[in-house]
Amino acid sequence: MIALLLALQATVTEALPADVSAAAAQTVAQASHGGGINYLDLMIKASIPVKLIVLLLLAGSFISWVIIFRKARVFKAADNEASEFENRFWSGADLGKLYASATDRNRQVDGLEAIFEAGFREYSRLQGRRAFDGRTQLEGAQRAMRTTYAREVDGLDRNLELLANIGSTAPYVGLVGTVFGIMVTMHDMISSGEQAGIASVAPGISEALFATAIGLFVAIPAVWAYNRFTTRVERLSVRYETFAEEFSSILQRQQSGSDE
Repeated sequence: MIALLLALQATVTEALPADVSAAAAQTVAQASHGGGINYLDLMIKASIPVKLIVLLLLAGSFISWVIIFRKARVFKAADNEASEFENRFWSGADLGKLYASATDRNRQVDGLEAIFEAGFREYSRLQGRRAFDGRTQLEGAQRAMRTTYAREVDGLDRNLELLANIGSTAPYVGLVGTVFGIMVTMHDMISSGEQAGIASVAPGISEALFATAIGLFVAIPAVWAYNRFTTRVERLSVRYETFAEEFSSILQRQQSGSDE
């Protein structure tokens, strides 16, 4: 490989003018010694508009990763709490004891347990009033569960819109930085009277493309996480809705049994 690079260096040196061939020879020599891209150097040498855009993208990346880690914990906790409560609920435990546990003020109630607590509380409240028949009691419990269900799903969905906005706009913001970088490079080259060539244009172009790379770096994990979390919201919402319907059926059966 090194011999091939040296042969390429000799060919380029003979075929190009002295100034361009010197730059090409230097590039090939760096490649033969394992030289890579210094991203920090690109950031330092970039124009002010490109620097501002890159800083904006890095801020967006920080925000998106904070959201990703927080939502990952939220969804993990929601799955665990739902599974734990379903095990207790379907184990044949007394509904009154489950309600007493849900209303314990020493801990926060979320997810399925919150839906159960809202429905059973409203059902018990209306059941204690003789003015309401069984159908009204059941409808009141269903309304309470729907309200709590909407609040729980809204909590799961919170901040996902911001994650989607970061993922969808970051590539375009990076592209704006690339356009600014190319404009600055061309303007500087014209102002200095340099002849257009690889040696004079390549550094500025690489600095400009750096903004696009940062934009993609920000967008890809944000879009992936948004799609992943949206799927988990849908699964949990179906799980919550199914439980609310099953609990309504249980209340209806209990009501029918008491009427008989």
